[in-house]
Amino acid sequence: MQPRSASTPMDLGSQSIPKLLIQYSVPAIIASVATSLYNIIDSIFIGRGVGAMAIAGLAITFPLMNLVIAFCTLIAVGGATISSIFLGQKNISRATDVVNNVFVLCIIHSVIFGGITLLFLDEILLFFGATPETLPYAREFMRVILYGTPISYIFIGLNNIMRATGYPKKAMISALLSVGANIVFAPIFIFVFDWGIKGAALATIIGQSVACVWVTCHFLSKKSFIHLNIRNRWITPAIIKRIYAIGLSPFLMNVCGCIVVIFINKALLDYGAEIGNLAVGAYGILNRTTMFFVMIVFGVTQGMQPILGFNYGAGQWSRVRKTLSIGIWLGVGITTVGWIATEMFPGTISHLFTVDETLIEIANRGFRIFFIFYPLVGCQIVIQNFFQSVGMPKLSIFLSLTRQLIFLIPFLIFIPRYFGIDGVWASMAASDCIAFFFALVTLIIVNRHQRKLHPHT
Repeated sequence: MQPRSASTPMDLGSQSIPKLLIQYSVPAIIASVATSLYNIIDSIFIGRGVGAMAIAGLAITFPLMNLVIAFCTLIAVGGATISSIFLGQKNISRATDVVNNVFVLCIIHSVIFGGITLLFLDEILLFFGATPETLPYAREFMRVILYGTPISYIFIGLNNIMRATGYPKKAMISALLSVGANIVFAPIFIFVFDWGIKGAALATIIGQSVACVWVTCHFLSKKSFIHLNIRNRWITPAIIKRIYAIGLSPFLMNVCGCIVVIFINKALLDYGAEIGNLAVGAYGILNRTTMFFVMIVFGVTQGMQPILGFNYGAGQWSRVRKTLSIGIWLGVGITTVGWIATEMFPGTISHLFTVDETLIEIANRGFRIFFIFYPLVGCQIVIQNFFQSVGMPKLSIFLSLTRQLIFLIPFLIFIPRYFGIDGVWASMAASDCIAFFFALVTLIIVNRHQRKLHPHT
């Protein structure tokens, strides 16, 4: 048993909510910012060191990268949520079973998904919108990433468990180790060794390998509150079922992201005429930028997750509600900053990624339209992740589908017919706005129901 310190996982049910959010969210936000900055810096290295068409090739990989992440978050998020709920119920043994099962599932998923995807890589990339000009770049990048999926999955899976079981700072350090190694090796591989976009992918895997060693050592140590234990169960059908049930929401969110990016790339290629490839590259710039702020919001939700899961498991609805309220305000504040930045400095942001003036012009126009309702996105994300954190996956899945599938795809089919590339950017903005209202109404209904169930908390 870990010795009592100033703060342990059991304090999630008693310490003040603001103090807990600072303790858990700040490290997660730092890790998310570092990861987002790496993605941006990596794209800058690729854009300036390899070329504008390499940026377009990287954008083509986004759907496949979403699928890679989808099969990992299916395990990681479900495992993290269940482990924190078990801690709230003071069931340490079952929480340990969860860690064991997550480790095994990470290996199984990575081998099956990575292996099958490598066999049909070209066909998949062509389906996702690759052209003869962009296919070589997309293929070169994804081959390296897919070979490294076992490392990526173990790192991400166990890192989520680490944060959920009371080690937010160590989870932050693992992310910083990954990003730090990445930023060191990427420019060396791209500019010194002239390995092009493959060098960026190699740097990514090396960074994740360093972090994977760090995380695995944590869970092998008996000093950890929850750790890998050979005496506990490694394959537990009941736990695996719950992991999949809760992890299904982020899984579907990433799958929907994959489908949506296919439609976006297709629309940009169809309505962009001779600038279609550059329009896809512009979307790559917008995507990296929006994900920077979304990842910060995810940092907030990652910090909220153990607090929400623990207190929901302990039946303390008032603490759950207070955590959610603070999280929503933080989420809206973060995406509002993103909206201000992209409205005031679109050219500055675009110039970071490329010197191609046509690409910059397309991206600037996209920023103006795509980010119109961006402040609302923070609220929608927090509410969606709230339902996931308290074990209500169906509602989380529903809200995920509204933003990324139910509204956006019909918009992408019809609006660009009349407004061209501008219609693609407008479709994404309109979907964000409508999804926000659906999330808000759903939350109000659930909150009323829970207050009836917990009138004295």
